[in-house]
Amino acid sequence: MPGLRDPLTMLVRRGREPAVVQTVRSTAAAVIAYVVALWLSNEPAPLTAPLTALLVVQVTLYATLTTGVRRVNSVVAGVIIAIGFSALVGLTWWSLGLIILASLVIGRFVKAGEFVPEVAISAMLVLGVTRVAETAWDRVLETLIGAVVGLLFNVLLVPPVWVQPAGEAIEDLARRMRLLLQDIGEEISGHTPVEEAAARLHAARRLDHDIVQVDASLRQAEDSLRLNPRVKEGLLYRVVLRTGLDALEITAVVLRVTCRTLTDLATHRREESLFPEETAAALREVFTNMALAVEHFAIVITTHVTTSAEHAEDNLTRELDAARRTRDDAAELLLRQVQLHPRQWQLHGALLAEIDRILDELDVEKRTERLTQELDRHSREQRERYPRLHRIVQRLRKSRYGRRSTLK
Repeated sequence: MPGLRDPLTMLVRRGREPAVVQTVRSTAAAVIAYVVALWLSNEPAPLTAPLTALLVVQVTLYATLTTGVRRVNSVVAGVIIAIGFSALVGLTWWSLGLIILASLVIGRFVKAGEFVPEVAISAMLVLGVTRVAETAWDRVLETLIGAVVGLLFNVLLVPPVWVQPAGEAIEDLARRMRLLLQDIGEEISGHTPVEEAAARLHAARRLDHDIVQVDASLRQAEDSLRLNPRVKEGLLYRVVLRTGLDALEITAVVLRVTCRTLTDLATHRREESLFPEETAAALREVFTNMALAVEHFAIVITTHVTTSAEHAEDNLTRELDAARRTRDDAAELLLRQVQLHPRQWQLHGALLAEIDRILDELDVEKRTERLTQELDRHSREQRERYPRLHRIVQRLRKSRYGRRSTLK
């Protein structure tokens, strides 16, 4: 049974991935568009309808609504260009070059945006399907059918919210950062070869690539929350996750600088320990506390997508307090060491500054302050972008408050 349970769990997880869901949704929308086109169009094989549906259906409702019009423009423009060329010159090697050139130029004028290449793609596909000018209206009709089916598919069958994959990606990033912090704590004890310190530095640099992947997952989650009727507090979720990832990104940058500092120390102290035993023990405890704090911080910012995060903020506060206490102890020991042996004193100061910056980024009160600032900024931008809508909402709130006062 355990052997069967693991593949089943993997299958369920795979089924929830955006790529899998998008594949199923696009296939269903294309088939529906083809069936509708068979019913309404005179063409025996109305392939333009499923083509348009494939281009319009997106992973999120927000992406469908914001890019749907540009995609429809690109497809319609390509269809019209293909119809014109099929009536005038047909399909030859030189007419193919002209149709691509004309499509790319015209695509700039029909507000296709980033989908200008799809004008040429649609033109070539349609030209390959038919060369008869009498089918012009059928092709346009098929395009509209595909566009309408694609839009309605995502409006009526709202795409899922991709917050959980983004939360899992953030937690996975935090786990890798925790492991690196723990490795640094172990590295500080005893003699550290330069090669080992450089390996830690390369591992810290690889976090940049991990953050890029997490950021892509988070952008998809943010789009899935916009204009989604399933979500009541989409803005709050977006701001919590975005500010949390920003803090982890800064922490990763500082962590890379910390590894650079320790590598420089290892270079200067090839035949001895990086720090005396007592100082190394204090610093090891600091990095251990910071490692646990990073993991608890990730649980806190993904609390709306996890079920085991009720005490995460308390755990985060406890680890940060412990890290600050041990940091102060380590600072006193480092100061004594510098006074006795003032070699590479600037690297000691840099290490303490980097520890302070990480603790500051993970601080609970600073996180609350950043959240408040971001929410205020979003509200201000909405008021400036839609002033009339803001005035209407304010009037509705005042009238509702007036009714409540009257009832009291």
